[in-house]
Amino acid sequence: MTIRVLLADDQALLRATFRILIESDPGMTVVAEAADGREAIELTCEHGPDVVLMDIRMPGTDGLTATTEICSRPELAATRVLILTTFEDDQNVARALRAGASGFLGKDVGAEVLLNGIRTVAAGESLLSPTATRALITRFLAAPDDTPLAPPEGLAALTDREREVMALAAHGRSNADIADLLVVSPLTVRSHIQRAMNKLHARDRAQLVVIAYQSGLVHPRSYGG
Repeated sequence: MTIRVLLADDQALLRATFRILIESDPGMTVVAEAADGREAIELTCEHGPDVVLMDIRMPGTDGLTATTEICSRPELAATRVLILTTFEDDQNVARALRAGASGFLGKDVGAEVLLNGIRTVAAGESLLSPTATRALITRFLAAPDDTPLAPPEGLAALTDREREVMALAAHGRSNADIADLLVVSPLTVRSHIQRAMNKLHARDRAQLVVIAYQSGLVHPRSYGG
């Protein structure tokens, strides 16, 4: 099935470059381009893409505001937002994840990393595995000035194994890593992740990780990676 992508960036040249890269993959197509956040929201509602490749810094409505609105709309529940940023924007990355983004990439990534990132979020996974990304999560997602997505008592709906798997995912472990550690199959891990997402009303794995930190299931100091 072809992955339908919407590009949101205020730089026309950069959008053109991304379009060329994305459409070089026979499994992807660009359905629309937006020059600011407001246009990104409108075009996402119109086209219902699988993935929105979203720049943070745009004139008018910025990418974070657009991400929040897109991810809050029930009719766009199947659309994933992949943020484009740099590691220097780490606080913005944390805000984007809280807003519902499925992950982020630096604008200086290579073509194959970009395409793999789009495939990853389109499949319902998140870009939370690299060490640098985990460092951002552990540093910012437990900030006390944010309203938790799920209070600690919300975790009572989870089984012990679901909480264990969720905690390992919050530390950036892949399904394969978790399966090896717990001596189960990756499919079993995926099932635990999916059930935890359903019980906690998380739209994807990235939001599940946010909930793990904000509910107190894991803490930045508990991660030593």
